[in-house]
Amino acid sequence: MTTAKDLFIIAMDLKHSVGQGDLSLALAGAELIDLIGAGAVAVDGDRIVPVGRPPLDDRFLGEAAAALARQAPYERIEDWLWRRGRDLSAAYQVALVEEGELKPQRSSRLSFGSKSLEPVDTPARRRAADRWKEMEPVLTALAAVVGIDDERSSDDIDLDGEAVTIVVAAVHDAVMELEAVRQRRTIENAAFANLWRGP
Repeated sequence: MTTAKDLFIIAMDLKHSVGQGDLSLALAGAELIDLIGAGAVAVDGDRIVPVGRPPLDDRFLGEAAAALARQAPYERIEDWLWRRGRDLSAAYQVALVEEGELKPQRSSRLSFGSKSLEPVDTPARRRAADRWKEMEPVLTALAAVVGIDDERSSDDIDLDGEAVTIVVAAVHDAVMELEAVRQRRTIENAAFANLWRGP
C-alpha cells in the first residue's frame, strides 16, 4: 500500500467528513511524496524534477510517474497537485472497492459520492491503522491538512526532509485556496439569490 491509499483508508475509517476536492489534493501530494521516497523525483524550489524511472509496484504511482513533465522548466508542485488531483479521490474509491479494501455499508455517517462505504478488515487497513497509531509524520501531516486530525496542525509535525516539507506546505496552500473558492461561491450565490428575491 502507498501513503495515498493509507490516507484514503484512514479518512474512511475515522468517519470524518472530508471534501472530495480536499482529499484529492492530499492524495496527489501523498503520491508525490512516495515518488520522492522511491527516487523517481526530486524537488528543486517549487518544481518537480524527474530523476529516474524506478520500478513502481503500484498502479497509481505508475500513472503519476508517467504523467510527470520531463522537460525543463518542469512543473510547479502546485500545478501538479491541481492537475493530478482532479477526481483522484473518486479514482481511489473505485480502485479500493475493486481490490476488496472497501465494501458497501447499509448505513453510514460518511458518504463518498452516492455510495456509503466502509473499510474491510484487511492487512492494508491494519497497516494504515498502525501508521496512524504510530503518528507516522507524513500521514499525520496530510491528515491534518485536510482536517481529519482536528487536534494537530501540519506545522506541529516534524517531517523528514525539505522536499517532503515543501510538498505538504503546497498541499496546505492548495486546500486553503480551494476553501477560499468555496466561500467566494457561497457569497456570490447568496448575493444572486437576494437579487432575485428583491427588496
